[in-house]
Amino acid sequence: MTALPALAETRVIKGDRYKPALAQTPDGCQVWMIDDGWEGYAWNRTDRNGKPICMKVESCLVENADQLFATDSATVRPSEVARLQKFFRQEGVFSYAVHGHTDARASDEYNMRLSQRRANAVALIAQSVGARLAAVNGYGERMPIASNATAAGMQQNRRVEIVCYREIGRY
Repeated sequence: MTALPALAETRVIKGDRYKPALAQTPDGCQVWMIDDGWEGYAWNRTDRNGKPICMKVESCLVENADQLFATDSATVRPSEVARLQKFFRQEGVFSYAVHGHTDARASDEYNMRLSQRRANAVALIAQSVGARLAAVNGYGERMPIASNATAAGMQQNRRVEIVCYREIGRY
């Protein structure tokens, strides 16, 4: 579960400090959470009829990292920023998850750092237009979609995936 940062502010209730948050389970359902530092509590977020509120989870964009970034860079090319901003402004999306991936040419440690920095760079663009982020992760070379034995396969593995959590009934 990932807490949505917009709701994660500390509150004081009767002298105790609590941190309420709205989280999403991997299947897209929302859970209210509260943590007092010692114990955490969670319960399903429900609608007026008592039904759990869930999101449709789908991969809504897979971008080739070579198009977004220069080699060994985590700075989004200026020509791509406006296109990503437009993408993150779409209607009906509750929140996004951004996942960075690399090919296997460098060390695992280097690839993990590079993929996280690239995911963070795309996430900053999302936040610049007010998009909610459920998760931002770098997976390095650990989740290939093609063989790293060929140049074409390595190019497919260098990517940024964006997952959309859409409100059910609004897609």
